[in-house]
Amino acid sequence: MLAPLSNRVALVTGAGKRLGRAVAIGLAEQGADVVIHYRSSEGEAYEAVAEVKKLGRRSIALQADLARVSDLPKLFQEVESNFGRLELLVNSAANFLQTEFASTTEKMWDASLDTNLKAVFFCCQAAAPLLKKSKGAIVNFADIGGILGWRGFIPHSISKAGIIMLTRCLAKELAPEIRVNAIAPGTITMPGDPPELEADFVKVAPLHRSGRPADIVAAVSYLAAAQFVSGQVLVVDGGRTL
Repeated sequence: MLAPLSNRVALVTGAGKRLGRAVAIGLAEQGADVVIHYRSSEGEAYEAVAEVKKLGRRSIALQADLARVSDLPKLFQEVESNFGRLELLVNSAANFLQTEFASTTEKMWDASLDTNLKAVFFCCQAAAPLLKKSKGAIVNFADIGGILGWRGFIPHSISKAGIIMLTRCLAKELAPEIRVNAIAPGTITMPGDPPELEADFVKVAPLHRSGRPADIVAAVSYLAAAQFVSGQVLVVDGGRTL
C-alpha cells in the first residue's frame, strides 16, 4: 500500500528555514513532491529544493510576498503549470514579533496581522480551486499564543487566535471537497538553538521538554492524511496548555 502522501503535491509556505523547511523535507521523505515558498530566503529555499531532490522527489522554489495579495495568483498559477495539481497547502510562514503594549505601533500591528492572518486567508482563497479539484487539504500554523495569550506579544497572539477561528470557518466554507485543520505548537527548538530558549517552557510543560521539528512534521502528516478530520486544532505543546 502506498503511503498517504506518496506522489502528492504539497506547497509549504515559509519553507526556506526552520519549521517550514523541516515540514517540507518531512513531507518529501513520505513521498510528496514539494513546492518551497520563500519571501526573502532565496539561498535557503534552493538548498531545501536540493534536499528534496536528493530524496527522489520533484521540487521547485517560488518567491512571493504573501502579505501582498496581488502576488498570490501568480504563485498558484506557477504551481499548476509545473505540477498540474495541488493536494496539500501548509501555511507555515509567519513572524513572531515582540510588541510591548505601551509602545505597539500601527506598523507593528499590521506586520503581525498581515503576515500571520491576512496572508493565510488569501493563500487559502487562491489555492481553493486547485485543492477542490484534488479533494485536498490545508494545514494552518497557529500556536499556543493564540490559546493562552502572551504579554508582550498581543498582536501576535491575536493573529494566531484568528488562525484558529479561520480554520474552523474555512472547514465549513470549503467542505466537503477540502479539509482544513491547524496545529498549535508550543516551544519547538531546532538544532543550534540556545538552551535558554526552552528553559522556561520546560518548567511549565508536563513532559518537561520542548518540542522538536519531528513532532511538528508528524502532526502535519497526520492532518494531511486524516480523511475524517476537519476544522480541528491539534495542540502540540507537551501539555503546556493544561
